[in-house]
Amino acid sequence: MKKVIALLMAMVLLFALAGCSDTGNGTVESKTDVKETAAVTEAVQTDETAVSDDGEAEKTNALVVYFSRTGEQYGVGVIDKGNTAIVADMIVEETGADVFEIIPKEDNYPMTYKELTDYAKEEQNNNARPEILDTVENFDAYDTVYLGYPIWWGDLPMICYTFLESYDFTGKTVIPFCTHAGSGNAGTQSKIQTAIPNAEVKEVLAIAGTDTQNDPDSVKSTVTEWLDEMK
Repeated sequence: MKKVIALLMAMVLLFALAGCSDTGNGTVESKTDVKETAAVTEAVQTDETAVSDDGEAEKTNALVVYFSRTGEQYGVGVIDKGNTAIVADMIVEETGADVFEIIPKEDNYPMTYKELTDYAKEEQNNNARPEILDTVENFDAYDTVYLGYPIWWGDLPMICYTFLESYDFTGKTVIPFCTHAGSGNAGTQSKIQTAIPNAEVKEVLAIAGTDTQNDPDSVKSTVTEWLDEMK
């Protein structure tokens, strides 16, 4: 709106200055008038830049955080891109949010499905908190955090709890999404809310892992509709 008003002011001033140009009676536009015209034009351009900058700032106010695995996965065989990573990329594409992948500091997770599930169960039984390789810079700057994870034994992977316990989520909105092999969201909304009680945790978007690999177009439509509902 500010840009439109500034543009109208510029047009009015230009018409006014045109009236002061050479009209046949010796009146000629002065250098001062030219400077004023340039100043108004610059103001309009500056306002456009500010709007663009504001738009960029709004985009980066959200962060997509996810944990995902490749290798042999249930129902899809050996994959080069994790199921949760596929959904995370879709959210980033739609929202323009920043992205952070949860990567273990020591990646001991097996690449075969049976061994991976056994390892995940052992971590859960031990209530483990695996270390994360990197940290999020300027986490306080984000108001919204999209949190993505696979469902392992009816819960988040233990390394996701490491992430939740590493930052102050006070006042933030957390929007979870998960991939699963038939268990849906496994009640993880309440588990996340318990881990970060000072945040607002939204309902979990649950996507079947097989769909991310075999029907990505349908998943993308689901993600788009879900994001629209979040607005």
